[in-house]
Amino acid sequence: MLEQLKKEVYEANMLLPKHGLVTFTWGNVSGIDRESGLFVIKPSGVEYDLLTPDDMVVVDLDGNKVEGRYNPSSDTPTHVVLYNRFPKIGGVVHTHSAWATSWAQAGRDIPCYGTTHADYIYGEIPCVRNLTKEEIEEAYEKNTGVLIADEFERMQKDYIAVPAVLCKNHGVFTWGKDAHEAVHNAVVVEEVAKMAARCELINPQVQPAPQELQDKHYYRKHGANAYYGQPGKNNKEEERSC
Repeated sequence: MLEQLKKEVYEANMLLPKHGLVTFTWGNVSGIDRESGLFVIKPSGVEYDLLTPDDMVVVDLDGNKVEGRYNPSSDTPTHVVLYNRFPKIGGVVHTHSAWATSWAQAGRDIPCYGTTHADYIYGEIPCVRNLTKEEIEEAYEKNTGVLIADEFERMQKDYIAVPAVLCKNHGVFTWGKDAHEAVHNAVVVEEVAKMAARCELINPQVQPAPQELQDKHYYRKHGANAYYGQPGKNNKEEERSC
């Protein structure tokens, strides 16, 4: 079942240690087949160097395991909520990558200080609040997803233009059109988190990049008038091939 998607999700999971985004088993990637309403996710607690495509677990949009010899990731309920609430996404990543998670532990949004950030994410990367004691005890992982989706709605943030969030005292979630793009966005978040932290060390009075510069860099790669890259090619494919 969903053998091609299992392969793609497996490959996307293997990119996490390759890019230094995970330590031990601190992360997971999923990808969804919207036609069937099923998604594939990494199994819980299995070391990356032991994984195979056949180990990926198939889950439905109610969170029920459909196929797989392992239990799915413990973060599966969060992925379920994000797929249901963000219907245009095709992949989700969760990591505890060091720089981005440092901002999450500090409870701070990551400001847009430069064009690298603006090329991928419109405005700051938000850090959502802690779950309450009741939310944690009731359904921790599910309520993490509910909190993310509710906060994006409250802040009127476009989840396509802002494909990432920090969860206070926890870690990072990113998403994209598929599992590989979600990983790509996770790498970007880690790099801009690192640059933003260093930027504040060098100049504690630093201000976000001018809005007109942020707009120029975001919209030259996104939207109807985008002109970055070559016609007919996916920008992320180009970047991978550079």
